[in-house]
Amino acid sequence: MTYLLPPNTRPADSGISKSDKICKETQRSPEQTEGSPRLKANPGAAIALRFQENGHVTLPESQPGKPDNRGDVYVYGTTDPRPDDTLLSIHKVWNSDGTGGDRRGILLSRQNFDDGRCYQINDKPISKERQKKFAHKPNELMGADLWCQQDIALPKNVPIDKPYTLYWVWDWPTAPNVDSGLPKGKAEIYTTCMDVDIVKDRIFQNLNGGDGKKEYVKDQPLENAAIPSQIAELNNGLVIPDKSGGAGKSTFKTVARPSTKVTQDSQGLMPTGASRLSTAPSGSITAPPFSNTTAPFSSRRMSNSGTGTVPTVTQTMAQLDEVDGKSQRDRNAPQSSSPRLPAVQRVRRFIVW
Repeated sequence: MTYLLPPNTRPADSGISKSDKICKETQRSPEQTEGSPRLKANPGAAIALRFQENGHVTLPESQPGKPDNRGDVYVYGTTDPRPDDTLLSIHKVWNSDGTGGDRRGILLSRQNFDDGRCYQINDKPISKERQKKFAHKPNELMGADLWCQQDIALPKNVPIDKPYTLYWVWDWPTAPNVDSGLPKGKAEIYTTCMDVDIVKDRIFQNLNGGDGKKEYVKDQPLENAAIPSQIAELNNGLVIPDKSGGAGKSTFKTVARPSTKVTQDSQGLMPTGASRLSTAPSGSITAPPFSNTTAPFSSRRMSNSGTGTVPTVTQTMAQLDEVDGKSQRDRNAPQSSSPRLPAVQRVRRFIVW
């Protein structure tokens, strides 16, 4: 799946337009691909969003001027998605307190694209170091690669028996004055949109443990494990704030990372210049143990062709035989083996999206 903003049909320095939608046209309504029902999860559930790094992490020299952390990845959540939702009305506008913009949604997570572990198998130094440090057993989904991930928690008070929509945004700018043809740098943003069916099911509740606390189990297989530091951030009581300004204000805060403040000009365009962001950690991270392990089952690639990338949807369940369905909105976009774009996937329990 490839949805690039600004699209390649515009001049490289054109910036983001005020009218650019946050979702690709095929993802602007909550319709599922046949045979791929939505992911089901309880309020407060932990979900892992996993994606291939495709050389963006292990081959940094291939694209000069990119952020050291390989860009930031954001996840926004809403109970009220709209087909005309635009990127500039949501990205860096909705916040974790639910007070940003039109207040229809909240920022669930902001992390480095490079999670500090992920790699694609190649003979370059970053990959070779991580293959050694973060060795894992190849599986049907990832093969010998270790995919990047972003661990999120759904709000504890998200309404049951209706979908909850997630907007995933990868902000991947080129810095000014690195490329002679881009003196102002350029914006490069990729998004994908998906829905989760919110249920109240004891099976899913058991995945988080009796008290709902999310902890990391040490020495579990890395192909199934969450990122310890990210899991540690999920115990901060994320809730959907009361729009009236009363009870329900979230205590959740995303990890702060320095970046250039971006504002729109009079034409509604976002400047293309951006400073380098903080460097993602390259070593192992210690954090409280996570109480669940996962075992992936078969994955399905929705389509294959010569261009773009398609999210591969899979799902995992911790220590359970019953498996709920795979899900995503329409995923009939072409796929590519090119290392330029990530393949975003999602799973259940630790996701793969």
